[in-house]
Amino acid sequence: MLWGRVLGLCQYETSKLVRIQSVRLGSLKWSLNGAILLVICLMMLWNRQYQVFDPVVSSVTTKVKGVAQVLLPGVGDVVWDVVDYSGASQDKNSFFVVTNVIVTKNQKQGKCPEVPRNGRKCKTDRDCERGAWDQQSHGILTGSCVKFDVLTKTCEVSAWCPIETKTAPPRPALLAAAENFTVLVKNNIRFPAFSFIRRNILPQMNGAYLKSCQRENDSLCPIFRLGDMVREAGEKFSDMAVEGGVIGMLIKWDCNLDWLMRRCLPRYSFQRLDEKESNKTLYPGLNLRFAKYNTVNGVEERTLYKAFGIRFDVMVFGQAGRFSFIQLIIYIGSTLSYYALTTMFLDWLIGTSCYSAEVGQNYSQRKVESVQDQQKCVLCVSHVDENNIRLVKKSLKKSLQDVKPVSVLPRQQEDTGHLRAVLCLLQPDVHMNHDARPPPDQEADPKPKAPRPAWCRCNCCAPSPLPQEELCCRRSEGACITSSPLFKQLVLHRPLLEAVLLYRDPLSPPADGGLTSALRHCAYGQYISWRFGLPPPDAHPAIPSCCVRRVRESYPSPDGRYSGFTPARTVSMQGCADGHV
Repeated sequence: MLWGRVLGLCQYETSKLVRIQSVRLGSLKWSLNGAILLVICLMMLWNRQYQVFDPVVSSVTTKVKGVAQVLLPGVGDVVWDVVDYSGASQDKNSFFVVTNVIVTKNQKQGKCPEVPRNGRKCKTDRDCERGAWDQQSHGILTGSCVKFDVLTKTCEVSAWCPIETKTAPPRPALLAAAENFTVLVKNNIRFPAFSFIRRNILPQMNGAYLKSCQRENDSLCPIFRLGDMVREAGEKFSDMAVEGGVIGMLIKWDCNLDWLMRRCLPRYSFQRLDEKESNKTLYPGLNLRFAKYNTVNGVEERTLYKAFGIRFDVMVFGQAGRFSFIQLIIYIGSTLSYYALTTMFLDWLIGTSCYSAEVGQNYSQRKVESVQDQQKCVLCVSHVDENNIRLVKKSLKKSLQDVKPVSVLPRQQEDTGHLRAVLCLLQPDVHMNHDARPPPDQEADPKPKAPRPAWCRCNCCAPSPLPQEELCCRRSEGACITSSPLFKQLVLHRPLLEAVLLYRDPLSPPADGGLTSALRHCAYGQYISWRFGLPPPDAHPAIPSCCVRRVRESYPSPDGRYSGFTPARTVSMQGCADGHV
């Protein structure tokens, strides 16, 4: 048993192919395969599927330049340089430029009435809880209710006074001139897997180049005008400068590090990242506060600035690729399945009206071989008192005689040429002893010695412990088929069986007493060919119990042991001696 399993592992299995000799199908097959190959090659070159990739690692620094003169209400003309408009907020990979401002001058530490919109109106001091504050307060409540103006009284707070009262930014923006400011973006990248380092300021870019380059003429110029960045994001700088916002600067590195096609240059693009519609957001734009402090007569004062501006976030992404033989093999292996589309299309084409139904059926029969599940074995049964074949499912509890048929089919005749050869063996002029009878010890009475089973209709069947062997030759009461002279001539006649075996193998040795098993199996085949003709596909002929008993009595096993009924498809009389029935 163990050695058999080991030998079972030393086997090779391959798919069965059907070759169709057709110029049209052959030409169409190679045309489709060529088109698929072209698509695969184009995809490989376009997406560089033959390369292994490494993501980019980068760092970004920026330097903003520009000077603007602005008239601030209550302050006068003020010159703003880089420290004023961008020094207040500098984050990693981003920079901020002030475009609008609300100024509150001369604030000192003291007590003053809270702004009504942030505090709560009051009538008496009881309405103002001492020491209280909330998120909208500008200071700590003192517990007093004071006049804010002629008509309104609010709680007094300890804070920087006077409190900022304006909330709406000026229109147009006070620092709209920031549109002409410029920024130098320095981006250093590295691909660790390939030990490759580069920066967006290329080696051929010198100081003279950086002073004169413009993005309109050179897409690789690392100096950008703020107005151009906002415009490329699809926005108008004068509108965005009022409340501020966020612009994303995207730097993409898509590098090819192969020797013949080396290319590693940045590509810049811009887009707005925040919600631009003021009426669609609760807190539109972008703003922050900062103050400038000074001392007047020994008292600290400050000027509070609520600055609106645009923050530019620099985001770097990309990858570098280099040829890899392993990656190429993986891609080729993954694309081989595309050629199955050709087979699917041609199979569909053959099954359509483009070809005749006969061609499609012939192709389907040759390509597809149906095999029944062993647990759902279909048996075919033929009764002598019916001129048809019943197909029944094998049952483990119910006798085969009583199982209801799945379908009833007409009997198909065996090959006529072979049938004529068998009939010639029965003619008197053939030199055989037709009067020969089985030996006296093999002569049997058609009547069984055991009691008749309940499912038997011919009174000649023997009991069986297996339900699939409980089958009679008749559906109704009557004479047994084994009593027919033709049964003795076609099934039990030894010279005929020897002649059939010799017909199958002209050089076979004589069937002496040691080959009774071959005669017994040949007798089974004779009965199947006689009563079933050509059995239906994937159906297994079942021989009645009475016939099996007579064959075994005529050609018994020396040791008295029989294999019993084993479902195996018998397609013709030429398989009578295969030893599997």
